[in-house]
Amino acid sequence: MAVVGSSLGGFYATYVAAMTRCRSVLLNPAVHPARDLARYIGEQTAWHDPQQRFYFKPEFVSELGALEVGALPRPERCLAIIAKGDEVLDWREMSARYPGSRIKLIEGGDHALSDFERHHLDELIGFLDPVRP
Repeated sequence: MAVVGSSLGGFYATYVAAMTRCRSVLLNPAVHPARDLARYIGEQTAWHDPQQRFYFKPEFVSELGALEVGALPRPERCLAIIAKGDEVLDWREMSARYPGSRIKLIEGGDHALSDFERHHLDELIGFLDPVRP
């Protein structure tokens, strides 16, 4: 079993990895979403379709806070791919969050890791399946 998550999905993957001790790959993972998303309580628009609206409830922040875990019990089973050019999250926070883990720090890049397939997919697969030829 392994988990892979990007952004908020990276936060969730961190929780699953901590609970199960499985391998994980985190792509520009959110580190403190309860703190960062607290300012968005209320009506919001969907990023991919500004015509779509939703309500971000205060209890969502509490739920995120409840999922925060400390240090990973098996940090060596985690690969974090982090772009210094991430326009949404601070690469320094992301890097500091995963001591003892394998960190691939990318000069430049963006939050979406637009070059993911071309530059990072093979490394991700190799990390998750180290016995694969």
